[in-house]
Amino acid sequence: MANTYTHPDPQELDLISVLRAIADPVRLELIQHLHQLGEANCSTLLGSRPKSSMSHHFQVLRENGILHTRIDGVNHRNTLRLNELEERFPGLMNAILAASSRGS
Repeated sequence: MANTYTHPDPQELDLISVLRAIADPVRLELIQHLHQLGEANCSTLLGSRPKSSMSHHFQVLRENGILHTRIDGVNHRNTLRLNELEERFPGLMNAILAASSRGS
């Protein structure tokens, strides 16, 4: 296993790809939960879901520039890339997080 993950440069992010990644209900829930926590390890975010399927969701979010994962010993610490996303797509994540918190 690699001791680091590759994260795309914010200028390489594609709006449609970001929206597709966020559109999945499980990934949207992950984003909401992580937004509330600020930073969390993978096991905190798993809930009752299988680790194998959640690994895929983390990968999609990471590959589309939404999630940053840093390895800290045996823990994978996740944060949202809100500043980078705001710079690339102003207001996008604020609108998504606000709408999803209202259940829209």
